[in-house]
This record gives sequence, C-alpha cells and structure tokens, in this order.
Amino acid sequence: MSFKTDRTRVRRLPQRGHYDKNTIYPIIDEALYCHVGINVNDSPAVIPTIHARKNDTLYIHGSAASRLLKSIPKENNICVTITLLDGIVLARSAFHHSLNYRSVVIFGKGDLVNDQNEKWNALKTVSDHLIPGRWEDARQPNQKELDATTVISISLKEASAKIRTGPPSDEEVDYQLPVWAGVLPYTIKKGELIPDPRLPKSINIPDYLI
Repeated sequence: MSFKTDRTRVRRLPQRGHYDKNTIYPIIDEALYCHVGINVNDSPAVIPTIHARKNDTLYIHGSAASRLLKSIPKENNICVTITLLDGIVLARSAFHHSLNYRSVVIFGKGDLVNDQNEKWNALKTVSDHLIPGRWEDARQPNQKELDATTVISISLKEASAKIRTGPPSDEEVDYQLPVWAGVLPYTIKKGELIPDPRLPKSINIPDYLI
C-alpha cells in the first residue's frame, strides 16, 4: 500500500521520499511527540502534542477546553509532522551543512472520538507509547477526567517520509580543503530517574523503568 498523493509527494530531493508503511510507521512509533498544523479563524497554528498510533489510526489528545483541539473536527483539514534528528552533517563548505533525519508528514482530517471504549483504548495506547506498562500501574482516568479530555483520531491514508543519511555532499573542488567533515551523531537517551519528593522510600522503582 502506498500513501503517495499529490499532497504527500516529496518535491525537493524526491529520492529521499518514501510512501510505504514499513518506513513511515516506525518513525511515527519512535517519536514521542508530533506537531499538528491547523487553520484557526483563517490563521495558521501549529501545536506540539503527544501522539500514538494504533494500526492505521493516529491519536492525539489534550484538554477538552483547548481552543485548538476544538477547531480540528470543524476544519477537517490538518497536517501532522514528526521529525527524528539523527545527526548534524558537517560539510567543508557552510552551504552544504545539513542534518541527518527521519521525518513524516501526514495529511488528513481529525475526527472527534466520542465512543467511550475507543477513547479509553486510545488513551491507553498513548500511555503505552510513552511508557509501556504504566497504564496498569497508575490510577486510571475517572469519568470527570475523561470528560475533561479530548481525543482526536486521524486516519493514516495520506503520508510520506523523508530521510537523509550519510556523509556531507560537498562540491568536488572543496574536497581538497583542510577542513574536518563528517557527521556528529545525535540520539535521545534516558537520564537518571528523579523521584517525587513526596514518594515514600518503601516504593521501589518498577521494572518497566529500569
């Protein structure tokens, strides 16, 4: 199945474009957050938010009082972007410096999730996306909290990935310059846990955080 459409087609450096699930879905799943672009009162707005994918559906959520989230089902024309930074590409010329990255752009419409079972499962999916096992360990949402939360679903039908890997691409004449060139890798790594000051010392660190 290809997600390639006129909107998702990569125009600049098209050789970096990918339109298959095997490329797009792992990028969505690895990223911890996304940016959602919408039109609010004829003005563009982009919001960062937590997301999660289940099968061919992307879920985002936030406060029911959010003006931006309220506008998504009305506009029904949104763009979601996700980027993973893999490294800074240092070329011999300033012009050819770049980034190694994996990115995804998704076009579609946002549907308000009203079904309580789907809403509950979507929130669990988001929790599992961040920290698998946490949903079962923590107190789960009560009805008041569910009512205060908006969940939006986006069907994954129009999407593309764009990926850059490898060393810099310098002009042939610049390869003779006495300037260091290569890639400075970048990764996200977990740090040391910082316990809540009010956490009783008798509570051990759960296995899923070790």
